Amino acid sequence: MKKMKVSFDLSIYDAIEDLQFDELELMNAAVSARKNAYAPYSNFQVGAAALLENGEVVIGNNQENASFPAGLCAEGVAVFQAGARFPGVVIKAIAISAASKKNKVDKPAAPCGICRQSISEYENRQKSAIVLLMMGETGEVYKCGSVADILPLGFDKTYL
Repeated sequence: MKKMKVSFDLSIYDAIEDLQFDELELMNAAVSARKNAYAPYSNFQVGAAALLENGEVVIGNNQENASFPAGLCAEGVAVFQAGARFPGVVIKAIAISAASKKNKVDKPAAPCGICRQSISEYENRQKSAIVLLMMGETGEVYKCGSVADILPLGFDKTYL
């Protein structure tokens, strides 16, 4: 038997104001998108903003449906919109912000498993990492260099 340790580096910023200017702008776009989320059932609003290599910023927010789990996550909306509107253009970074109408979200919210898999597909297709910036409503901001960091042993086309 062998053992393997899987780990990654995570940068932690104390607050949104500590981000570099371009990252701050991207996170502000995610915060704005979050405010327009349609989340009448969970009251948990998520916004995402994807920065593309051509300079475009594509946003997404969660869209719920009374027929759970028929809704869409913010990250998925942003990534799929980027693919539909700008096919073949590299996604450089995705900022994610989450808030709740029930309580204060003061820690970063990471993408769900389905969104991690969707982002991973884009990383594999474009052959370059997508930086993730994650935050709650307030507090620390997490930055990791690739979705592969938070989706170790990911599934891809090499298995098919």
